[in-house]
Amino acid sequence: MLRRILVTFAALCALGAAGFAAWLGYRHLRPEPAATSSAAEEQLTAAATPDGKIIVGDRAQHNLGIVSKAIETGEFWRAVTVPGMIVDRPGMSDREVVASVEGVINRILHVPGDLVEPGESLFTLRLASESLQQSQAELFKTGENLKIAEARRERLAQAGEGIPQARLIEAESEIARLKVAAQGYRQELRNRGLSDEEIGGIERGKLLSELQVTAPPLVFAGEESPTGEMLGFELQELLVDLGQQVRAGEPLCRLANHQLLAIEGRAFRDETSKLQQSLEKGWPVEVDFQEGESSGWPTAENELPIRYIDNTIDPETRTFGFRLPLENQHRVVVQGGRARLLWRFRPGQKVLLRVRVERMDGVFTLPADAVVAEGAENYVFTQNVNTFQRVSVRVLHRDRDRVVLANDGALETYERDGKQRTIAAVTLTAAAQLNRMTKTKSDGLPPGYHIHADGSLHKNEDEGR
Repeated sequence: MLRRILVTFAALCALGAAGFAAWLGYRHLRPEPAATSSAAEEQLTAAATPDGKIIVGDRAQHNLGIVSKAIETGEFWRAVTVPGMIVDRPGMSDREVVASVEGVINRILHVPGDLVEPGESLFTLRLASESLQQSQAELFKTGENLKIAEARRERLAQAGEGIPQARLIEAESEIARLKVAAQGYRQELRNRGLSDEEIGGIERGKLLSELQVTAPPLVFAGEESPTGEMLGFELQELLVDLGQQVRAGEPLCRLANHQLLAIEGRAFRDETSKLQQSLEKGWPVEVDFQEGESSGWPTAENELPIRYIDNTIDPETRTFGFRLPLENQHRVVVQGGRARLLWRFRPGQKVLLRVRVERMDGVFTLPADAVVAEGAENYVFTQNVNTFQRVSVRVLHRDRDRVVLANDGALETYERDGKQRTIAAVTLTAAAQLNRMTKTKSDGLPPGYHIHADGSLHKNEDEGR
């Protein structure tokens, strides 16, 4: 029995030793793990193939922000760029409210930034004008005398033939004289800013000791008017203090309505013909408001017509001005019961104006980052998954934001909807970085990778085993 137990124990020990020896052998003979994908991708950022193409990994493309798409021909307007600034429309945007009579500021009903509607009260004036007080008294007195004269005429008319006709004519003449006098007093009070309702109260004996100063009506000059909702005024500046005595005609505040503005451009004399051509042919001017994409406002109309060209040149700057109409965008914010206006465009804001000069048809228009210049050559890059091919192109026009290319066959195209569209996707960004990669010394693909016919990069199946 003891012998059988010993034999079994010895057999188990032998099996354990054999298993341990096999495990050690496996660890010794197992190959080292393959390089990580991250390390491999680092080798792909500037890999060049023998035929001049470059291979860019997915992560490297993401880091470079590469965007590619097929492009098609279209029209492009060659333009000259001139500086501009948003300005008030003369005689329309700003309004001054003045005191119509002499008085003392008793109440100020609004503060700068408030939105006020036409006809809304702005100030309360305690009257200090003797002439106004006298006009009120004379109107009331004339009205009472008119009532007495009319009653007298009625009595004379009822007396019949026993009353001389001359007395009746005299009474009617007195009534006519009093009516003319009353009409003159009413007009004088209207000129001082009193409403018909207030004048009617004076005739009934309610003489005024205070006067309400209201916002003027909102009137736009000419045929110009906003296409959307008509807004009121914004109280831009207070010009008086509480308790201050003011004279007739003295400014009290300044109101502003920036719903309709203008853009004033400045051009030199040699650009006169270009501006006149745009005005005569009705070509709009493209406006660059120089705002970020995250401004949060709706898309604004950026092609505006020229409405006016100055006929004089500034002797100091040697430039002349021209104006474009601009309709503003707004938001109304209510805080503490007071409405506030937030305007998108403000007077003094700088803009760039592109005045059209020449129309180009059947050309490719790309962002400036899509084309790289190298000596006398210009290049774009076409993308096929991970493979990028440099293509020499002919540039017709270049400005700060865009480059115009000729459709001369350098990029293979096909016709679609009457336009020529490129077969390959053209890279719209990072052309300069891709061009530097073509200068990188490389023996082609990194070890362990291969490229498919569609241009995609793949790791060898046996790599890492």
